Amino acid sequence: MKKRGMVRAAFDKGQIPTIACFNKAKTPLGIDLDKLLAALQKFVNDCVVPVWGTPANLVRSTGFVKGSWALVFMDNSDQADALAYHDLTPDGFPVSSVFVKTIAANNSSLTSATSHELVEMLVDPAINLYTTGPNEKLVYAYEAGDPVEEESFKVDGVEMTNFVYPSYFEVFHKPHSTQFDYMKKVTRPFQILKGGYQIVFRNGKESQITGSKPKAKRFGKEDRTHHRSELRGVHKHPGNCRSKPVWGTVVRRFGAGGS
Repeated sequence: MKKRGMVRAAFDKGQIPTIACFNKAKTPLGIDLDKLLAALQKFVNDCVVPVWGTPANLVRSTGFVKGSWALVFMDNSDQADALAYHDLTPDGFPVSSVFVKTIAANNSSLTSATSHELVEMLVDPAINLYTTGPNEKLVYAYEAGDPVEEESFKVDGVEMTNFVYPSYFEVFHKPHSTQFDYMKKVTRPFQILKGGYQIVFRNGKESQITGSKPKAKRFGKEDRTHHRSELRGVHKHPGNCRSKPVWGTVVRRFGAGGS
């Protein structure tokens, strides 16, 4: 595979995106795909859009659709133990990848993981939003699901991830002064729940802050080194790097140009 250079977002943020959703996993999803997509669409329309103003139309497809974003289910993760992540295709369009077999082996919720990546992709489609926060030496990534990871609620009986509100990233709010997340679990800006974490940068180097020691232990089993930057083409991968992305292989296999 040829090394991929810097990938820049090529989509128009002023348009309502179509997200092509397709399943290439041999491992059973554990839920009918049409039922899952219907619940995800309701999650977007009723939960995410009123807060973040980020509408999207989810459509079932057989592969990538030219000019559309994508949500793809595959069997095994190409990053050590990563259950799912959002990235950009070589054409610069957002894509969320969900690894069905990896999720099953981890005894995690496929629907929660899928909705987690979906809301984060809608909030920060180019994976380039950061903000200042309570620690002036740190820069905080705009990840809507990470701080409240492992918290979920149901939409039409389907488990969906909790997510933070814009107010979460506004440090001037006083505790309990407004709503900071969908499930009302967070009481102050930049609070990390016990099952959550936050990606931060100090002097240009990425690290993570976890909400509890048990989370840190679980998190240590998952390779999220350069979780955001590597997928932008910034991280230089040595030949034996475990977190080396294989999107070129995926795109060639499934076809990036049409459904």
